[in-house]
Amino acid sequence: MNISYLNLFFAISRSTVIFTALVIPGFAQAQWQASVGAESDDLAKQGIAFLPNEMWIHVGDSITWTFLTDEPHTVSFLKNGQIRPPDQVGCPGFSSALTMFDGSTCVTTSRLKKGQSFTVTFPAAGNFKLVCLIHRNMTGTVHVIGLNEPLPHDQDFYNKQAQEGRERLLSSIDLGSHDEHSAENHVNAGTGVISATPGGSENLAVMRFHHEKIFIHSGETVEWSNSDPTASHTITFGAEPVDLMPPSSNVTVESDGARHATISSSADSVHSGFIVAAAQERTGSAQLPPAITRFRVTFTQPGIYPYICALHDELGMKGTVIVLP
Repeated sequence: MNISYLNLFFAISRSTVIFTALVIPGFAQAQWQASVGAESDDLAKQGIAFLPNEMWIHVGDSITWTFLTDEPHTVSFLKNGQIRPPDQVGCPGFSSALTMFDGSTCVTTSRLKKGQSFTVTFPAAGNFKLVCLIHRNMTGTVHVIGLNEPLPHDQDFYNKQAQEGRERLLSSIDLGSHDEHSAENHVNAGTGVISATPGGSENLAVMRFHHEKIFIHSGETVEWSNSDPTASHTITFGAEPVDLMPPSSNVTVESDGARHATISSSADSVHSGFIVAAAQERTGSAQLPPAITRFRVTFTQPGIYPYICALHDELGMKGTVIVLP
């Protein structure tokens, strides 16, 4: 990368004089570029990642993250030990598009999508963790070092790393066939994989129902399950509720913990609530209960029953149950 005049001065003088790294107000520092997320052309595959997810910059430098996906994300820096807040409220509140972070207070975007950007300037040295408040296991690291220390990489390196990361994530999973018949009356609501680098974690989520169209007979039951390790999904027939997390009032819980509903008409509204895999266990934390990963619907009348994932329908996550006599 280009070395500023102040850095050059330090580089020339460091053999004879010890300098303290200072940020001079108004002095132009480097502007770095990174990206948030990756997606396939049909929006089915979503790379849940900061690209790259580890960067080294100088004190006073800025990083601009550009959002590349229809799936929303946040760029968030929390204080050490801070309880992770909901993404709807910030940490608390949301930061402007140009902000500063030195570790003393949190900063975060709201939910941002394709075409939006967020710039953070780092006025103090430190190693800072980058997270998305929407997605688990989407993290990164920014190393902010003194002006008299050499940087290990330039912008071209990070651009190449980001491109390779996008290609790796989007090629991780084969969507498989979307057969129109299922003998087992089962639909998998999304799949995914988690990977990690020394800088943080990232994952690929497949935002599709498999099978997207399923044929059953009147009186039979269809079961949906979520095998994605990070992404939540819903199975929503009819009207979407305002609050997507809990199930609709016509959903019951079976003895094995699965949720269950009965639909008698294509005009019925049924909402599963969040179907999500359990979070990973952590030493020193309370053991978590089994997650709600299964949802069953019994169809009593023939008809065509379209449904969506209310969280990801804009990405094309939709399905249809066709009930034959």
